[in-house]
Amino acid sequence: MSKKVAIVCTSASEFQGHPTGAWLEEIATPYYAFKAAGLDVTIVSIAGGKVPIDAASTQGDFNTPDCVKFTSDADAVKALESSVALAAYDFDACAGVYLAGGHGTCVDFYNAPDAPLQRCLNKVYADGKPLAADCHGPIALLNCVKPDGSALVADKAVTGFSDAEEAAVGFTEKCETHSVLLEKTMRALGGKYAAAADWHPNVCVDGNLITGQNPASSAKCAEAFVEALAA
Repeated sequence: MSKKVAIVCTSASEFQGHPTGAWLEEIATPYYAFKAAGLDVTIVSIAGGKVPIDAASTQGDFNTPDCVKFTSDADAVKALESSVALAAYDFDACAGVYLAGGHGTCVDFYNAPDAPLQRCLNKVYADGKPLAADCHGPIALLNCVKPDGSALVADKAVTGFSDAEEAAVGFTEKCETHSVLLEKTMRALGGKYAAAADWHPNVCVDGNLITGQNPASSAKCAEAFVEALAA
């Protein structure tokens, strides 16, 4: 029987008046990597139903071959447009969870420690299952905790969208005022944050916690997740 995995996505279509959503590459690339590995993939979102996609992720070089393949794949599109709501997904039955990014996560991934997403992720991590997050996806980890109650990212090798990258896209003020800066907060929580040069692939693996820095890291992040499942 195939191992079941979830790609969890935002349901937020805007962030402080700026149209956004999930970043398509960070769904499409792991989706096909997981399918190629023989995994049973479910696309999950906070609210369920159609996952909003940041239009910028379908333009120019951001519209990668995996993105093009995904948008012309009837099964993939159906999974994206009829995602399973977080509350309806059986996380106990899955083998691992992958958190896709996009600025929409600044709205509905960054929650209180006892929020439904954080409770699910805490259990996934405590059960020793692979927990991966790419780009802005790691924002969901910031209020997660280890079984001993300490911050999940504390003393862990981690990465995520860097403060320099956030400045480059002009979202620093929005994040500081209405959400959080990933790098700054990971460091404040005691995470061993490491970044590559802007827009270059970078993945950190520490036990069953896997994090990627940016969209360019999606393939390596997905690969590390598959390797962790096979370990």
